[in-house]
Amino acid sequence: MLRTQTSLSTWSQERSMKWLVLLGLVAFSECIVKIPLAKVKTMRKTYSEKNMLNSFLKEHAYRVSQISSRGSKITIHPLRNIMDMLYVGNITIGTPPQEFQVVFDTGSSELWVPSIFCNSTACSTQVRFRHLESSTFRPTQKTFSITYGSGSMKGFLAYDTVRIGDLVSTDQEFGLSVAEYGFEGIPFDGVLGLNYADMSSIGAIPIFDNLKNQGAISEPVFAFYLSKAKGSVVMFGGVDKSYYQGTLNWVPLIHAGDWSVHMDRISMKRKVIACSGGCKALVDTGTSLILGPTRLVNNIQKLIGATPRGSEHYVSCFAVNTLPSIIFTINGINYPVPARAYILKDSRGHCYTTFKANTENTSTETWILGDVFLRRYFSVFDRGNDRIGLARAV
Repeated sequence: MLRTQTSLSTWSQERSMKWLVLLGLVAFSECIVKIPLAKVKTMRKTYSEKNMLNSFLKEHAYRVSQISSRGSKITIHPLRNIMDMLYVGNITIGTPPQEFQVVFDTGSSELWVPSIFCNSTACSTQVRFRHLESSTFRPTQKTFSITYGSGSMKGFLAYDTVRIGDLVSTDQEFGLSVAEYGFEGIPFDGVLGLNYADMSSIGAIPIFDNLKNQGAISEPVFAFYLSKAKGSVVMFGGVDKSYYQGTLNWVPLIHAGDWSVHMDRISMKRKVIACSGGCKALVDTGTSLILGPTRLVNNIQKLIGATPRGSEHYVSCFAVNTLPSIIFTINGINYPVPARAYILKDSRGHCYTTFKANTENTSTETWILGDVFLRRYFSVFDRGNDRIGLARAV
């Protein structure tokens, strides 16, 4: 993400709507880093008090399995879709391995999980790394802190062996939180950043770079297939063509340093409704929605007849079948997102739009294409050629 980009919004307990993945650059005391988190429809009210979350997790039990592509060196790692708002996968850290559920995030470069020193309420529901039980653990004297609009965390950096399925990154630098405030009830343990090393404000070598440097992957690419149903995956070292139809359309990055591309325009019913002179688009697996400048997002809400209610915009569920697709044109190719994709239902059965205003001012018009877009389009992140590939997901 841009250093000036912040898509964190306040996590208010009074707001009991849907989950939002709150992504953006967050100010460290020493640096700035983007951490993907989830805003819950006040998990404590809507789920925790009714024991709905535990029931959901039990009913959708997650089983880590490694999918091998015969005759290839592609590692296909399963991701778990939590209510269409968060995709998480399991990794292990240490020797013997300790398992954690993390967000695989193309918008950040850091890897972090909670430490046993974290006694915050948020950490009490997370898996905490037991460093004394790992024979390969190596601490450092480096510390960091993060301040959020609705909370904060702080921790220290260390080294250990990290595994993603059959991929092994030895002596991987990662963060361990010692305090977290404001993140109670979020069903993940940490974050695994997949952005460029340039975006690592703490100076750590990202895990993908380590895997590449250590020869663990045959090609410097990874890809995402995000689905509403079961079967979401992240793949490393190559691309499995069975996850998309047609051909991949390759889009060069604006610069080799983060996963942002030039977008030509955003249109509806053959009329340009945003990005009229071209703009910047960040392809971000850690963001659940589609974020853009406040004025333009508000205009889109009006065009689709959405009514503001609290922090959200709602439409009649009967209108979903009649609302037009919104088309994102990137590198000359149209990527339509139909209403059934950009309109979701909350727990009460009310339909809301997935366009959200990004209140952070930037020097250029910037959009963040999150999971709402990426569920429609299989995405390939090619570090070797500094480009992103998009194709219609199956």
